[in-house]
Amino acid sequence: MQLLDGKRLAKEIKAEIKAEVDQLLRQGRRAPALAVIMVGDNPASATYVRNKMRSCEQVGFRSVDIHLPEDTAQDELLRVVDELNSDPEIDGFIVQLPLPVHLDEQLIIEHIRPEKDVDGFHPMNLGRTLLGLPAFNPATPKGIVEMLRRYQIDTEGKHVVIAGRSNIVGKPLAAMLVQKASGANATVTVCHSRTKDLANITLQADILVAAIGKPEFITVDMVKPGAVVVDVGINSVPDASRKSGYRLVGDVDFESVSKKASWISPVPGGVGQMTVVALLENTLLAYKKQIYK
Repeated sequence: MQLLDGKRLAKEIKAEIKAEVDQLLRQGRRAPALAVIMVGDNPASATYVRNKMRSCEQVGFRSVDIHLPEDTAQDELLRVVDELNSDPEIDGFIVQLPLPVHLDEQLIIEHIRPEKDVDGFHPMNLGRTLLGLPAFNPATPKGIVEMLRRYQIDTEGKHVVIAGRSNIVGKPLAAMLVQKASGANATVTVCHSRTKDLANITLQADILVAAIGKPEFITVDMVKPGAVVVDVGINSVPDASRKSGYRLVGDVDFESVSKKASWISPVPGGVGQMTVVALLENTLLAYKKQIYK
């Protein structure tokens, strides 16, 4: 078993981005700028936002953190989105999900201009991803594809099974891997909560992506010997031995599956790290206007 070390890769990619930003600054150009809107005080969201802001600082981006109260009205949030849409000094921005229940997430996402939608959730970007056109690909699928590429794990002709059909991971990742393109050309099966005999399908996977949202759901009896296992999940489970009272685990039973897989991504330190650098890459693309001219 070998680790798909997202932490190491993220450090490598950040160094590449920083070198490019340093070159831009030497040319007298401004730094790329990313804004993050967060509504409320969700602890997990707050952690994600801090990580994104810290990563911006590491690569030389300007970051703007907009924190709105939990009871922010939808019209007020749309007004803030409009301000960022029209601000020429902001290259891209995201609205941190999930939002409080009184807000319409899809309406907010669709209000972001596609050329600033560096999360890749706008229907325009998802549609272009499906068609294989230049797009801001959603950050987690983009990070997974980059991880496989950098570890030279060939996807061509391979059977990729994705457990999870979300608009954030499962569907766009399937669209990316099935393309007639380098780093893709896979045969893709998408499973979900209504899939019958799930284990029979996951056992066929050359590459298994677990994005089902249930802690340690994928067990050793569901994995083919020598499979590549990519764990997208991040779940908190009680652990009295930890000072925090909990520990983070993925959607894969790492201890048992790691003994059977050829490659496996850890949690933490795997896909989550790649998601953040993919967001930085999208922001740099937005700055350079390489997707939408």
